[in-house]
Amino acid sequence: MEFPPERDQDREARRIEAVRRYDILGTPPDGAFDRIAALAARLFGAPMATVTIVDTDRVWFKAAYGLDRVTQAGRDACLSTSVILSDAPLVIRDTHRDPRARAHPMVTGPAGVRFYAAAPITTPDGHRLGAVDVLDVRPRRITRERAAALTDLAALVMDQLELRLSALRVLRRERELLDAATAARDRAERDRARTAEFAAALQSTLLPPALPQVPGLQAACHYTTASVHDVGGDFYDVFPLGTDRWAFCLGDVSGRGTTAAALTSLIRDTLRATAPLETDPRTVLETLNKALLPDRAADVRLCTLVLGTLAPDPAGGFAITLTGGGHPPAYHLRPALDGLRPRAEPMELTGGMLLGVLAEAPFVSRTLRLAPGEALLLYSDGLIASRTSHGGRFDEENLAAHLAHHAATSAAPGAAAIIDDLTTLLATFPDGPADDVALLALSATPPEAGGAPVGASGTTHTSVPLPGQGIRRVRGGRD
Repeated sequence: MEFPPERDQDREARRIEAVRRYDILGTPPDGAFDRIAALAARLFGAPMATVTIVDTDRVWFKAAYGLDRVTQAGRDACLSTSVILSDAPLVIRDTHRDPRARAHPMVTGPAGVRFYAAAPITTPDGHRLGAVDVLDVRPRRITRERAAALTDLAALVMDQLELRLSALRVLRRERELLDAATAARDRAERDRARTAEFAAALQSTLLPPALPQVPGLQAACHYTTASVHDVGGDFYDVFPLGTDRWAFCLGDVSGRGTTAAALTSLIRDTLRATAPLETDPRTVLETLNKALLPDRAADVRLCTLVLGTLAPDPAGGFAITLTGGGHPPAYHLRPALDGLRPRAEPMELTGGMLLGVLAEAPFVSRTLRLAPGEALLLYSDGLIASRTSHGGRFDEENLAAHLAHHAATSAAPGAAAIIDDLTTLLATFPDGPADDVALLALSATPPEAGGAPVGASGTTHTSVPLPGQGIRRVRGGRD
């Protein structure tokens, strides 16, 4: 094996130091990486896909879809060694015509690789640890969008490594807290506060820092965690799909803590990578469902989810498609109009199943028009599981009545006003929320006098109940 020139040896030494930092070499198989490799193979329609980490003298396979019992190989025997030399994806359409690959053991040997595409797994500080690779036994071409999706999958592997590193740090910190508690109770309390801040910081990485600007749409969101010492499993997101099309989602994963954080990150990144490539949102959920299905070495990981797509409607407002699996229904808020009473209608997705249970799980879609002056609310079940000041549960019937009253007392139910109303309601629950609460509201704004859509409004609410301090709110700006 040739060593790099002397001037590059320092760079390689720093890269190896970064590999060691993540403590990933020689560890047992990880179901998250297996699912990423399987997702890469499905997205490309290829028989083989791997997730690799490049060490000093060998390459470790953290996932090897389509390759039996491959765990490690020498650096000279893997094309991944070439990928870490550049920040850009490496695409070799025909290895027999490429001077870098035609004599490579993976090409001339039993694997018979004719096509190879890979994206480097890059740390936040710029070190390339390894690659997500897709391999085929026949030459082929890929689009720029597919190459970008491969880069997104490599970023998803990096997210998993960061979350794993965070989990290791949390476990070590918890042991330190346990040892210190018997000797210094006051110090233990201060450390618990720091743990809460860490959980809040990790939680914030799973939620969008601000909602995107969508012409003619006002968007608002809110998150409250039921425990300051743990990371919750509720999430929401809004992201573009292309010209004049956007996607939004709200979901709830099983479990809490770093496991829930890793699962949430996997779901959000899979949706963002897959949704722009598929016209049918049910196909998006089918792909996500397969990525979540457990293997023998993984815990069961479940998710309820509502995925929506929206596009401007020529008649004004937006055309929306909702696709769901096992999640509480969204509510469509309409003010009084043309003799109709103000109302809040549940958008049921009857027959849709939660994700992560069955390989052939059904998912259901329905369409609606969000006219100017109307709103749509998505929420997690922590809202309808809480107890009111009267002792009863604030169930779906109570929520529908509350939203209908809001529509009746508002000239036009705006997203920001709906979120403000519900966060005020949450503050009245004497025991706080029964579980994490995620809220996402969208409303179509009336056009200006010239007919152009009113400027978009992005509002972000995140809230963390601190011991003895009620609810602290951090709010993004509104346009």
